[in-house]
Amino acid sequence: MGLVYCVDFGSTFTKAALVDTESGALVGTASHPTTLDTDILDGWDALRAELAPLAGGAEVPVLACSSAGGGLRIAVVGNEELVTAEAGRRVALSSGGRVVHVSSYDVDLAALRNSNPDVVLLVGGTDGGNAEVLLANAAALAAVEWAGPVVVAGNSEAADEVTARLSGGGLSGGGVPFVVADNVVPQIGVLRPDGARAAIREMFLAHVIGGKHLSSRADFTSMVRGATPDVVLRAVDLLAAGLGPDQPGAGDVVVVDVGGATTDVHSVVEMDPEHLGLGREVVATVPVSRTVEGDLGMRWSAVPTVEAAQEAGLEVPVELPAAALRRRADPAMVPHEDAEQAADLQIASAAVALAVRRHAGRQRVVFGADGRLIERSGKDLREVDLLIGSGGVLRHASPRDASTVLAAATGEGGDGGWLLPREPRLVVDDDYVLAAAGLLAEHHPDAAYALVSTLWRVRA
Repeated sequence: MGLVYCVDFGSTFTKAALVDTESGALVGTASHPTTLDTDILDGWDALRAELAPLAGGAEVPVLACSSAGGGLRIAVVGNEELVTAEAGRRVALSSGGRVVHVSSYDVDLAALRNSNPDVVLLVGGTDGGNAEVLLANAAALAAVEWAGPVVVAGNSEAADEVTARLSGGGLSGGGVPFVVADNVVPQIGVLRPDGARAAIREMFLAHVIGGKHLSSRADFTSMVRGATPDVVLRAVDLLAAGLGPDQPGAGDVVVVDVGGATTDVHSVVEMDPEHLGLGREVVATVPVSRTVEGDLGMRWSAVPTVEAAQEAGLEVPVELPAAALRRRADPAMVPHEDAEQAADLQIASAAVALAVRRHAGRQRVVFGADGRLIERSGKDLREVDLLIGSGGVLRHASPRDASTVLAAATGEGGDGGWLLPREPRLVVDDDYVLAAAGLLAEHHPDAAYALVSTLWRVRA
C-alpha cells in the first residue's frame, strides 16, 4: 500500500486526506483552521499529527494545493474587450485565478498596479493578425520594469518581438519575468486555453506561492502543486470524462463551491454543434470552464448575495438582509440556533442559484430576416447529469437540506431563459475528494479516478 497526503490550504480551513495510491481508498480525512496569523504549516502540522496513526508510522509524501492568502490574482491585458480581453478573462478563471483587472487596448498601468495582481496575462491579436496593441503593451510593461510575472499568450507571429521588448527596455535593462504560451485566440471564434493555463500554473508555482510569505519553511513551496481551483477543475474533468472505456466518466458535470467570500462554478459539458450554430459569440465557449462570483458568499459576501437575490426576483425572507449583515460583521460565525441555521441555508440557496445562472447560457426569441429564431449564448447546462455541491454550508447540512440548496440551481430557467440543469443527480462532496483527486490525477490517475467515482457510483 502506497500512501500520500493530499492537502488543500484554504483561506479559512486547511483540509487533508490520506489516500492509498494503489486502490484510491480514502484512509482518513481531517480539517483545521488555516493558520495565516502564524505560519500556514502550523495547521498542517496539527493535521499530520491527527492522521499519522492511520499511516502506521510510515514517512508519507505530501501533495498540496492552495488558495490561502487571497488565492491567485490575475490581471488580463488584451486588445478588444469583446474578443481577446474576454478570452483572456475566461482563460484566467479556468486557471484557478480570480480576475482582478482587465485592460483593453492600451494598458492602464495605474489601475493595473492598484489591482495588485500575482500574474499578468498578456493577450492580443489572432495569429498573423494585428500585433500593434500586443507589442505596445509589452513595451509599456517593460518600460516600467514590471516586477511581477507575465504570461504572454497572444499573436504567435509577434512572439519574438514581444520577447525582445520584455527582455529589456526598462531603465536598467533588467527585463520582465515572463513566459510565452500558445495564443489563446488563434482565430476568431476559437479559444485554446490549455497552453496559457499551463504557463499560469508554472508562474504560480515559481513566483506566487513563495511571494505570499505564507510560511517561513521551504517545505511549503515544495509541496504545493497548484492553485486549488485549478486542481479541482482537473478533478472535475476526470470525473466527467473518465479514463477510457473500462473506466467511464459520469458525463456532463457541474460543481458549485460555496465559500465565505466567493462562489465558484466548475463545469465540463460536451458542446452541442447545433448550439454552436445558434450562438453569435466571437469567443468560443469551451467544454471545461470555471467562473468565480466575488459578490456571492456565506460571510464576507453575504450582504451582496441577498441584494443580488432581491434584484433577480428570487424569494427572499424579510429577515434575511439582517442575517446577512450579522454574517458580514462576524465572518467566523458558526450558527447554532435553528433560525440562524435556516438563514445560512437561504443565503446558500441564493448564492448557488445566482452563480449557476451566471455560469450558464441563456436563450431568447429574436426576429430577423428569416422570421422568428431562437438565439442561444453561453453554455447549455440543461442535459447535465450530475450537480455536485461543495463548501462547509453543504457539508454540515442534512442531506435533505443540501439537496434543497442545490435544487435552487436546477429547473427550466424561468423567464430569463437560463439554460440550467433540468434534472441532475444532486451530490455533496462530503470528504473533500475533488481537491485530492486533482492532486493525484497526473501521477496516480487510477487512484484519482477511484476517488471521484465515489461521487456518482456509490450514490447512484
